[in-house]
Amino acid sequence: MSAQIKYAYLKGKTWLYRRNYPGDVALVVGQGAMKQSLKTGDAQTARVRAAQLNAEYETLVVRVREGAEEALSGPLEATQKLGWSRDGAAALAHLRDTLGRSGTLVNGAPFARNSKGALLSVQTLGDQYLRRRACELRPTGFKSVRYSVDLFLSKYGKRNIRGINRDDGREFLGLISQLSPFVGKSESSRGLSLEGAINYSSRSNHRIKPTTQKRIWEQVTHFLDWVVYEGHLEQNPFKTVRFEQRVKQNPYAVLTNDEVKVLLKADDQVLSPVMLTCLLTGMRAGEATGLMGADLVSKGKLGLFFHVRPNELRELKTDAANRLVPVHPGLEKLIKKLPSAGPLFPDTKVDHITKRFARVRDSLRIDRPGLVFHSTRKWFITQCERAGVPEHFTASLVGHKSARSENGITYGIYSAGISDEQKREIIDRIRLPVT
Repeated sequence: MSAQIKYAYLKGKTWLYRRNYPGDVALVVGQGAMKQSLKTGDAQTARVRAAQLNAEYETLVVRVREGAEEALSGPLEATQKLGWSRDGAAALAHLRDTLGRSGTLVNGAPFARNSKGALLSVQTLGDQYLRRRACELRPTGFKSVRYSVDLFLSKYGKRNIRGINRDDGREFLGLISQLSPFVGKSESSRGLSLEGAINYSSRSNHRIKPTTQKRIWEQVTHFLDWVVYEGHLEQNPFKTVRFEQRVKQNPYAVLTNDEVKVLLKADDQVLSPVMLTCLLTGMRAGEATGLMGADLVSKGKLGLFFHVRPNELRELKTDAANRLVPVHPGLEKLIKKLPSAGPLFPDTKVDHITKRFARVRDSLRIDRPGLVFHSTRKWFITQCERAGVPEHFTASLVGHKSARSENGITYGIYSAGISDEQKREIIDRIRLPVT
């Protein structure tokens, strides 16, 4: 059962705080509610931070009301000179200015009418949402969100946001189920509206998988959740619409030793250096392509380590992904050939590597389902398991959240992690198949 925190709710893995202002205070502040991310997924920490915001909220309400009373308690002649009785907007502007100069309003944001009273279109809110998500997500993640939301906006964008209802959700689900997986793969099919994409899809019998349909549906639902959070809707009308399609998870396949031999023997100049790095460290493609010369750290007798951390080339998927991984002896020759400064793999991006892997795989006639570049990471984890490495040790190396032990202890909370010596010992156990 999830924790209950007054004025806070869990969205994904992060707690968010929202507490509506009284009408008179909202009018002065220019916002309908105090809203803020608590920047944690831990309920106990969120409860403490929510209590701090509650105290700030109470203080603000008192200060605004006291300031308003003081500002409005002047002589009647003065208020009439200001024209307050004739112009409510001027009165409010004067009041906000008075409170701002007194320090009561810290933000001093320009007054805007309560968003609940505004008649905003779905398109207007969709544009605002996408601008915000563009700053929050990595390019690949934003591209997926933009595609899904743009499909929705192309169909319902001209509608008032309060006109969106449950029936629209059912209709939208039915429409996206008609889409072809080939939409967006060619110049003629890029940037199509939802109706245009359906017309294009009618040329073939191929349809996107339920997993893709669900992803589009969830991203649009997340947009409407944001609309609710911003105060433009009381509730998300799509929350009561069930996604009926049965989603089958198709996990990535694990490379076999024979497949690793064939791929390495191909010695592709672009693919092989990154692939070898991932095979012997368990890194994700984005982590490897984002390595910089400064990320090579010497640990004395323990040799070189890769410091996987955020940098100008990429961010990390999770906090656990920030880690030190020993450089495998099999990578020493490669390291000497790589640049000593700047990116270790210049002009190489995740998209290039994944597509290159697919081309090399197909040219070698390795057509086993689920075999993608990420399979290199699964091969590394499998080798650790077969070498008898404890699960939480492997988690530290590959940047997963620490595993839970049999007696319920969470290593990420109670342990400082494995030592560099232990990491070096594990990495040295990994052996490439003899080519």
